[in-house]
Amino acid sequence: MRYSNMVTQIGKVLNKHSDNPVDLSYLTVMSGHIELWNAMYKGKAPWIKGETESCNLPASISQEIARLVTLELKSECTGSERAEYIEPYYKKVLESLRRYVEYGCAKGSLVFKPYITSNGIAVQYIQADCFFPVSFDDSGNVTDCIFTEQFRKNKKIYTRLERNTIENDELTITNLVFVSTNPEILGTEVPISYVDKWNMLESELKFKNVDKLPIGFFKVPLANIIDSTSPIGVSVYSKAVDSIKIADERYSQIDWEYVSKEAAIHIAESLLKRNENTDKFEYPGGKDRLYRTLDYSSGAVDKPFIDTYSPDIRDQSLYNGFNNQLKRVEFDCNLAYGTLSDPNNVDKTAEEIKTSKQRSYSMVSDTQNALQNALEDLIKAMDFWTSIYGLAPEGEINTSFEWDDSIVVDSEKARQTDRADVAMGAMSLVEYRMKWYGETEEVATQKLAGQQDDDTSGDDE
Repeated sequence: MRYSNMVTQIGKVLNKHSDNPVDLSYLTVMSGHIELWNAMYKGKAPWIKGETESCNLPASISQEIARLVTLELKSECTGSERAEYIEPYYKKVLESLRRYVEYGCAKGSLVFKPYITSNGIAVQYIQADCFFPVSFDDSGNVTDCIFTEQFRKNKKIYTRLERNTIENDELTITNLVFVSTNPEILGTEVPISYVDKWNMLESELKFKNVDKLPIGFFKVPLANIIDSTSPIGVSVYSKAVDSIKIADERYSQIDWEYVSKEAAIHIAESLLKRNENTDKFEYPGGKDRLYRTLDYSSGAVDKPFIDTYSPDIRDQSLYNGFNNQLKRVEFDCNLAYGTLSDPNNVDKTAEEIKTSKQRSYSMVSDTQNALQNALEDLIKAMDFWTSIYGLAPEGEINTSFEWDDSIVVDSEKARQTDRADVAMGAMSLVEYRMKWYGETEEVATQKLAGQQDDDTSGDDE
């Protein structure tokens, strides 16, 4: 079901089951854009028709930002037996994190929703087009939302709406199930026990002393130019929709240039032999694609019986236009020049390179902070369900994060600079080891002392 259609029907269901009116008007405004971002990501934007092809920029942009955000990410949970229990499940999340962050970047947001199975903790990754936030608090935390799950069986479509609400430090989880034969409507509400797949779930659960929904909510840290009052995230290419459309058109022009200027030989039909079995002309060597038949009448002004068509291809000028448009897309998406465009044709000075990379670094850094907040909330949600089901003793959980900053910082050059500082006495060897070997001051001092002892022993011999 289309996201915008689902928003309308969920609004009706919530108002039917709630004493207080539910207003999803802000989602109605955003729903069309979420559908557009999703279509663009799949290469099915509304302008991709006829001769216009997609050069898959949205997928490339989302993939690259997700790669830069998660590059060499190191994170772990320590501090107690509870942390040790959660750690392997958290590691599984990190293993597939880049792929799901890419989906979040494309569609504007992503929800990490842990739940308990017979094998321990599992995490459901809910993309923006299956997530319907109803309300937020003043800090931007989701306080009421709907998750959807749907499957088809025997020509019937089953849909489950799971509502999670926080009110007066009480968490309420409600499940509503619908069955329909039309994919565009929810259909008839049925008891949850009616569907075998969900009959182990409760219609309603309540938990006291809970101040936050047990989810991790990641949203792209960009201003919402569509609805400045909306608290939900926007796609990383939300400001580049028009630029991407033009890029697709210019890309298609290049493709058409090669197709339309493909070499051909115009040949008179009288020079060809017709195959009586197929009722078609037989071309020399089977080169059907090369030859184009024409009817020539005899006369003093006739063209030659064979005429070669091989015009010049304007690829250079078209590529220059396409490359310049890619630079526009890079700017609109906070990417450094050369990420999508030709890296040999950008940033002529060191200052321009630094400014371009700094723009990309700022975007990646802000996204890393947003993702870290979501992962920390995910750990808290895992901790919550671990306590509810008594899976491990209570204990402190310390979560550490180490992010890569190589977008702006050239590690090798920085290391050479620090070595020069050590040589001139501006940096101590202890500081150098602490920075580049990740050692504490105590460990670095001990290792340096051990090296000096080894050198002294060698001198004695």
